[in-house]
Amino acid sequence: MNFNWCAGLFVVLALVAPIYTACPKENQMCLRNGTYQYCDGEERYFTDELKQTNLVYCASMFCEPEEFQHDYITRNHDQTPHQNKWKRARIGERATLHDVCLLRNGMPVTRECRVQDNRAHWESTEHWDPVVCLRRFREHTISGDLNSLHDDLLEGRRRTNDTQGRRAMTGIMRDMFRQRDRTLLPADVHMTGQMFGTLMLQDKDATVSADLVSVCKEIMSCDSQVLRLSAQLNATNSLLSQFESYMDALPEQLVPKDRCGKVVAKPTSDATETAATGVETYNFSDIGVQALITGNISVFFANPECDRITGIAIFSAPGEQRKTSASGYWYRFIRYTEDLAKVKEEAHLETAAFLPENLWRQVNGRGATYLIFKVYAHDALFVETSLQRTRKPRSKVISISIPGLQSNLLSLPLPFLLRNENLRNPDSKAFTFGSGCGYWNYETWSNEGVFTESSSDLLKDAIIECHTYHLTQFAFLVGGSYRTNDLGEEVLITPINEKVLDIISIVGCSLSLLGILGIFLTAALFKSWRSQASTKVLLHLSLAMCLQMVLFVFLNTDDVSEALVVNGNIVRCVALGAAMQYSILVLFSWMLIIAFLQFQRYVTVIGIERPPRYILKAAIVAWLLPLVPTLLVALIDPDSYVPTAAQLSTDTGICYPSGYGLIFGVVLPVTLITVSNLVIFVYVFYSISHSLSQSVHKNEKKMVVKQIRLSIMLFFLLGLTWIFGIFAFMQAGVAFSYLFCITATMQGFVMFIYFVLLDSANRRLWVGLICPTKMEMDVQKRHTELQSMTTSSTNYASRSHQ
Repeated sequence: MNFNWCAGLFVVLALVAPIYTACPKENQMCLRNGTYQYCDGEERYFTDELKQTNLVYCASMFCEPEEFQHDYITRNHDQTPHQNKWKRARIGERATLHDVCLLRNGMPVTRECRVQDNRAHWESTEHWDPVVCLRRFREHTISGDLNSLHDDLLEGRRRTNDTQGRRAMTGIMRDMFRQRDRTLLPADVHMTGQMFGTLMLQDKDATVSADLVSVCKEIMSCDSQVLRLSAQLNATNSLLSQFESYMDALPEQLVPKDRCGKVVAKPTSDATETAATGVETYNFSDIGVQALITGNISVFFANPECDRITGIAIFSAPGEQRKTSASGYWYRFIRYTEDLAKVKEEAHLETAAFLPENLWRQVNGRGATYLIFKVYAHDALFVETSLQRTRKPRSKVISISIPGLQSNLLSLPLPFLLRNENLRNPDSKAFTFGSGCGYWNYETWSNEGVFTESSSDLLKDAIIECHTYHLTQFAFLVGGSYRTNDLGEEVLITPINEKVLDIISIVGCSLSLLGILGIFLTAALFKSWRSQASTKVLLHLSLAMCLQMVLFVFLNTDDVSEALVVNGNIVRCVALGAAMQYSILVLFSWMLIIAFLQFQRYVTVIGIERPPRYILKAAIVAWLLPLVPTLLVALIDPDSYVPTAAQLSTDTGICYPSGYGLIFGVVLPVTLITVSNLVIFVYVFYSISHSLSQSVHKNEKKMVVKQIRLSIMLFFLLGLTWIFGIFAFMQAGVAFSYLFCITATMQGFVMFIYFVLLDSANRRLWVGLICPTKMEMDVQKRHTELQSMTTSSTNYASRSHQ
């Protein structure tokens, strides 16, 4: 890792006038009074307000990319190792990985770039738990595309050193956020803040302003839980700070002095641009104002030297001199000669702020030329991480910036007005104590340095008058005791395929259990059917299938497995996993036996002689042989049944074999049996097809068609649907996972349809049980038809004899 160093010591004495010093080199980080500041080639003021001397060290501001290995969770809830790489990061920034790596709560796996021995240094991962994360998730998330765009930006694959390149990049990012039905994750908020930070290191470009406003507007509309989680990485503060700083660097391009007084066309927003960005752009450059307006956030740039405009007022209804917007509110500009009391009395006022003439003259004399006002419709981006709060905003948030000032402190108060939204929607928890005007300090809402006009009851005043001696974001705060629920490890994202597959599996297994119940009920009610040899084999298969599905759906769930592991019941977890393994192997043993019997029936038809008590012998083999691999795995590697901590944290772990126990104890025998059954199925299908080609009589063809229908049934009966599961295990594609879950879980239901509903003999048995009268009528009708046919034949024979 290479570092750029500036050796030496800067001793700055501010005795008479402010002293400036230039950063020694671009892209360095300088330490001043324990605080690290970026050096971007511009001059910086290294003395503090107390005129004390400052010690400044400069070093490389970046931690360079570094290799990192972790595991991905696959579609089969298994884990696969992956070699990844940390992205380049600035000091104080939490870097993400080159390949998307997300936790189940939507948070990215991050690593902080710190300072150690005056050097940029990665946070140590020595004591980290093994990292297991997701790469594939909801199809409607933008995390993957946003991550790729961020990589292109960091690695220089996307040109951003000119207006066209920057506009192309921000346009792509804007379109990602404006997609319909997309879901934002905490990782997206974090990555967007990083991209804004990268843009801050380049030339500021007014042409991208609408795109940046559009992105922030969309983020403000996302779920509050997403923003709260992203705030744990300081993502909301980073995004807010970068956005504000970028906007503050644009007024010289948007409202330059040379445009003052020049008449422009009617300042209507360009319809095409508005449709693309969702931002209304109004150009009032003749009076020194430019506006970017949306329903969530609006930015107003003002040059008071053009027409003495030093403020903005927002209204909820139309009125005289008010301009309209498609975002649902009205606004007008305030000149520094206006009276605050009259502005306060205007109807439907939501918020207003302006610099009176004496304050403007003073800040103008200190180097200020422009003013920027940002109006946030709500406090979505102002997220407190504390669970307990004593106040919260109940108004719009207004931000006031004055570029050019060397300090945000003002010698005269700046007035602003806020509507008390507690009157519209009263908060039962709110009380007067602690209420008043406040500001955001990028950690919590505070009221230091902000003064509220005295009132008998702030909670009942419609318009709150405030005064501030410094510049930042302001809101009206109501006091109270507000507790926010701890999100903890709440899962915000579930892979959509996994969620759908879970639903399909549960529905399919439930139908199969109903089908198996129907088979057992039919056997219990009708002795003539259950006494058949084929029915006895079917009942054994149904029992094995029922055992497997009950374990899967009800007993061996992720919640049960997690409870067993957390409570230390490892033996019970092993027993439960072994039972699951055993039930699957028993099921496949019976399917292999059925395949052999079908082979004898349809291929080697001549000379078949069943051995005595063959069903009993088959049952002994099918129920006892699976104990061998099950006991081997349980005795040799019992830990393979216990889910890992990473699987439990992502709700993907059950008590079931993993690793070599899964491969040799389940996958290998299942694969061998499935391949054997597939070979037998091909032989049987060929035999049936060959019989069809040689059939000449109509009745024979009908019989063969019936046998073809039987071959389709055999596909389910022999467990050939598990072929899809084997391909899914080999990660051949998500389509195989869907095919497997749809077909394999429906096996019991299909068996019920074929052996009970479609079997004519069983239908007659059920009809006779449910409607015995109809059965007697059908028997009498068939007897009458037979008697009639017999009589007709006798008469015909008599006439022929005569």
